Amino acid sequence: MTTDVPTLAEVRAAATRIAPWVHRTPVMTSRRLDERAGATLVFKCENLQRVGAFKARGATNAVLGLDAAARARGVVTHSSGNHAAALSLAARNAGVPAWVVMPRNASLPKVDSVRRLGGEVVFCDPTLEAREATCAEVAARTGAALVHPYDDHAVIAGQGTATLELHDEVGALDAIVVPVGGGGLLAGTSVVGRALGMDVYGAEPAAVDDAARSLVTGVRQPPTGGATVADGLRTALGARPFEIVRRNVTDIVTVSEEEIVAAMRLVWEVMKIVIEPSSAVAVAAVLERRLPTEGRRIGVILSGGNVDLDALPWLAPR
Repeated sequence: MTTDVPTLAEVRAAATRIAPWVHRTPVMTSRRLDERAGATLVFKCENLQRVGAFKARGATNAVLGLDAAARARGVVTHSSGNHAAALSLAARNAGVPAWVVMPRNASLPKVDSVRRLGGEVVFCDPTLEAREATCAEVAARTGAALVHPYDDHAVIAGQGTATLELHDEVGALDAIVVPVGGGGLLAGTSVVGRALGMDVYGAEPAAVDDAARSLVTGVRQPPTGGATVADGLRTALGARPFEIVRRNVTDIVTVSEEEIVAAMRLVWEVMKIVIEPSSAVAVAAVLERRLPTEGRRIGVILSGGNVDLDALPWLAPR
């Protein structure tokens, strides 16, 4: 498969386009985490982004990048996570309708979030096939443009703006590490990272390691169906992101469930910020030195901060 890869110029254009609508998130450091990693770490805090996750970037770029006629017909997606809220917000800001296909078993807070942000929820059976079929039906009925959560050129370019901002603020980095699920963030990061001379690493739970296996084999691998506390990373690696990732990414490393929870708790305790388990996967990768860290300057994207406070992983029964 061949695919069109967003360019650094497109990511820069996306940064300009979305600037009025998303936060330029802060960068934080921690001497204690530096000591653990043997590196100088700089954390891009997308947990403090609109809707609590980096997804606001890609969704906003995709909506604003549509021509006037397409935008007026609205947008549609399928998601039960952060992209659902992000697209609803982007559509509301643009003054266009958004339909969000969600499985019937989606959590009520996530459904409420989409509705609060102006999205119209369309329920479907909790399978990927049902989500895609329902999404196609809504698109055919309404004329809405599909904005895929990660398998979309404009979404990928938008996600790359986080790394662009980080580089503009802190200067040259030896490497950057991001979590990988569907691959939109890793693909966008890799476009910027490779252009600016960084090694780019993905980090993945060992229990759902399809992206790591895909990079090793050169063929996109099916998901394992494993269980992980990092629920945002259970999504299978997308076709378009995979083609970009395999060209640009240095490596994809894996971490255990125990390492994810420990890293999440350490960030809460030391940095005094809330990150979700998916963010902690990238943190764990550097703390456990799954990639070369010693003496290097490494960026880490804290991808999101949406956490169920009634079910914190260190409080869950073992």
